[in-house]
Amino acid sequence: QVQLVESGGGLVQPGGSLRLSCAASGISFSIFDMGWYRLAPGNQRELVARIARDGTTNYPDSVKGRFTISRDNAKNTVYLQMNSLKPEDAAVYICNAVFLTSYWGHGTQVTVSS
Repeated sequence: QVQLVESGGGLVQPGGSLRLSCAASGISFSIFDMGWYRLAPGNQRELVARIARDGTTNYPDSVKGRFTISRDNAKNTVYLQMNSLKPEDAAVYICNAVFLTSYWGHGTQVTVSS
């Protein structure tokens, strides 16, 4: 059974940082492309970071320079380091794994507020 379990969300002040983790099980993690998406009320689901199995990363302009995605294949875990957080970054952050098919986690809430 495939599981993607996110953690690390919470409440942070504007300008602060959070590090999200997504622990995967039930998949051959190293061959999967991994990503983080976010979903805020009234918005569509948005890709915020992706890391391919070869380590190549890509980000949308909205988070480029502030967010960093990384992966540890030995731990079957993908991370999202988020710095200089803004109120508009508040959302549920959801982990995604793709290799021929797509798997999703349940998400972790990030709130950015003073």
